[in-house]
Amino acid sequence: MTKVLVLHSVSLVRSALAALLRSEGSFEVTSAGWRAAARQAESLRPDVTVVDLDCPGTTAVLADGGRAYHQALASPSTVLVLASTDAPGQLHRAFRAEARGYVDKDGSPGRLVRAVRKVAAGERFIDASLASAFMEADPVPLSPRELSVLTRAAEGDSIAEIARTLHLASGTVRNYMAAATRKTGARNLIDAIRISRRAGWV
Repeated sequence: MTKVLVLHSVSLVRSALAALLRSEGSFEVTSAGWRAAARQAESLRPDVTVVDLDCPGTTAVLADGGRAYHQALASPSTVLVLASTDAPGQLHRAFRAEARGYVDKDGSPGRLVRAVRKVAAGERFIDASLASAFMEADPVPLSPRELSVLTRAAEGDSIAEIARTLHLASGTVRNYMAAATRKTGARNLIDAIRISRRAGWV
């Protein structure tokens, strides 16, 4: 039995996705919101974790190259993302975090089921409709750590909170913020967040 964890910020959507996968009969499915993501992953040890790139909480799974989430697992699960063709930057971020499956949200439910099976078997799955979006994605100029800091700043965390969460000194956090601002060509941190969001990096 393939264990699947569905993470989504909207209860109705995650329940619908879980019901779809359960209807196939070969999946043991659990769904959860973002606050419970790491705890559920550690408890369940899922074979596949399904996340929606449009959900703000996805940054917690993909941040810092995916290490923050995977550290909660003795045996890391494999991430499968639901994506749109109009967000190449988000696809690039998911690729950097080593997501193994990419399903077009405008595709058929059967594509998601097939993708879960492929990823659970250790294979990569990429919807053909997303291939061109991958090609259009601009290279991310920020390092994984700079992205992680910027992502948490975008979510409203203070320097002290970011430092505590990422186990860094406050001065180091400020240095990463300054580097991210410089590399994005922004005027200040707020501008760097705006530019990065528009590009789909955070």
